[in-house]
Amino acid sequence: MLAVFKVVSILEGLSYILLLFVAVPLKYIWENDAMVKLLGMPHGILFMAYIVIALLIRSKMKWDMKTTFIVLIASVLPFGTFYIHKKYLS
Repeated sequence: MLAVFKVVSILEGLSYILLLFVAVPLKYIWENDAMVKLLGMPHGILFMAYIVIALLIRSKMKWDMKTTFIVLIASVLPFGTFYIHKKYLS
């Protein structure tokens, strides 16, 4: 399950960065929402998978409540999942 979480954390981070820095500017500056439509659903699925898997592996990783909170909050911060991958999963 840890290997799956590592992959999901990277993919979730990439999808979030693409949404924030590529798709959203395309939508609001050039009025082209194709990328948002393309990336929105996969990002949502990856986001939910990240949260669920983080909660499932919490005891195996021996995360206390503070660490669990940090891991969960990182999913809503740009580049946050990359930090988690480096600090807690490597």
